Amino acid sequence: MIASILYQIVHMVLVLALAPLLTGWVRLVKARLLGRRGPSPIQPYRDLLRLLRKEVVLAHNASWLFRATPYVMFTAIWLAAGLVPVFTTRLALAPAADLIALIALLGSARFFLALAGMDIGTSFGGIGSSREMMIAALAEPAMLMMVFSVAVLVRSTSLAEIAAFMTSGSVGLRVSLAMALIALVMVAIAENARIPIDNPSTHLELTMVHEAMVLEYSGRHLALVEAAAMLKLLLYVALIACIFVPWGLATGDRGTVLTGLLSFLAKLATAGAGLALFETSVAKMRVFRVGEFLGGALLLSLLGAIFLYVSRGV
Repeated sequence: MIASILYQIVHMVLVLALAPLLTGWVRLVKARLLGRRGPSPIQPYRDLLRLLRKEVVLAHNASWLFRATPYVMFTAIWLAAGLVPVFTTRLALAPAADLIALIALLGSARFFLALAGMDIGTSFGGIGSSREMMIAALAEPAMLMMVFSVAVLVRSTSLAEIAAFMTSGSVGLRVSLAMALIALVMVAIAENARIPIDNPSTHLELTMVHEAMVLEYSGRHLALVEAAAMLKLLLYVALIACIFVPWGLATGDRGTVLTGLLSFLAKLATAGAGLALFETSVAKMRVFRVGEFLGGALLLSLLGAIFLYVSRGV
């Protein structure tokens, strides 16, 4: 019990410490692929510290909801990241590490951010919130169908049990799991406002989604929002690694914590480089085509769930 508590504390600190580094790594690789020198991978740490030292500027009509949202959003996403095993499944929160609970925490953070975007009454905030809800209405069903696909195979939605099952060697090659993986990657791109859904490095009012909702934030509030966005990116990378690439993860009596930690760092570096390569290879799509993109993710996850359901004879 004491070991699981210690692992959980290390896990929470680790995801919080590595989230800005992952964002900085993606930015650096993108810059190198575009022929530029690029910023240092530790630049996100400096940006967060700079924002924390700045004074908070609030609009006169900002309500308590606008002030509380950065803290609620950061806490919910940090807790959700704490539920996803990154180097070991022997965590104190392992019994609560359920995919349904994970989706609920992410949905709560999105709900508060959308309300905060509309709270001030600016046009940008309203546009961003409406687009965010449109994306959520398509991304959450695809996410849930992916969960059901895995749950049909593993007979559980517990991340620890899913990771243990995937490393057991009895899975084999399944087209349905490949469909679920592609659907989860597409949802992760949309949820993290990455290209081709959104461009996190611009503030063009006709295209931005996430940035439109946080334009009125400043100081420590903006630092919490940015840190939550970085945590969310790491969370989805960890989730994909835990479900579909769990090799090296210490599960039960199999594997060591050090091996799990080193494998997770390798997975982060690979995923960050892959994301940078993908974003430099595609163009941002129009807002009205987002439905087609996420509709494809929903279709893939639905087909994966059907194939698994039929193949197991449930």
